[in-house]
Amino acid sequence: MTIKEKHRAMWASGDYPSLAADIVAPLGPVLVEAAGIGPGQNVLDVGAGTGNAAIPAALAGATVTASDLTPELLAAGERVAATRDAKLTWTEADAEALPFETASFDTVISCIGVMFAPFHEAAAGELLRVCRPGGRIALVNWTPEGFIGKLFATMKPYAAPPPAGAQPPPRWGDPAHLAALFGDGVTDVRTERRTLRVDRFATGAELRDYFKAVYGPTIAVYRNIAEEPARVAELDAAIAAAAEGVREWEYLIYTARAAATRRV
Repeated sequence: MTIKEKHRAMWASGDYPSLAADIVAPLGPVLVEAAGIGPGQNVLDVGAGTGNAAIPAALAGATVTASDLTPELLAAGERVAATRDAKLTWTEADAEALPFETASFDTVISCIGVMFAPFHEAAAGELLRVCRPGGRIALVNWTPEGFIGKLFATMKPYAAPPPAGAQPPPRWGDPAHLAALFGDGVTDVRTERRTLRVDRFATGAELRDYFKAVYGPTIAVYRNIAEEPARVAELDAAIAAAAEGVREWEYLIYTARAAATRRV
């Protein structure tokens, strides 16, 4: 199975659409506002998942293409869009090799999506390539210091080794890492740390069990150690401890302009 096939299978496992609807839905409108999306704009959402940002962008009047590697998430997003009377295009696409023309979008966004593409330089290069000069790039990413960043750090010793050259998703929430990725391809960079309040879980163990049931990356890690009960117990305890009492999940808002003159 290729790395892309593994990623599709991971995000199709569990029930990410429920997590998207029940927990992270507020992030989409935050990103749409930060990006200044409105009527007349041609917008691409990369790693759109079920459309948490793409659907609000369409409802704001933009012409929106929602792209994602996982067709099951796109299908779920289409169903959500239909209930909200949102009109947009859904396209299966690899964030590291987008099937769109250079400089073909006014605004390119991603809401906790592109950060999960394993090869960060390739993905960042594609965001820049498809954005027109002077257009906007806007992202919401979990930070390394926030809860999701700590969750990934907790799971790392139990996960299968990543492919050579892959980088951890939460690095997209580090402004210095983004500066290195985009370089002089962008201007007018702004970053802001915020938190998403999550009151759904009474205990760390309750959150852990929810993630074990619905969240593809967590499911994949537990599958990797399924034949090692002692390590499963260790990870159970570690995630519950990391999640205990956590109510604020930190994320980074990043906005920038694609430079008028740049290499693509």
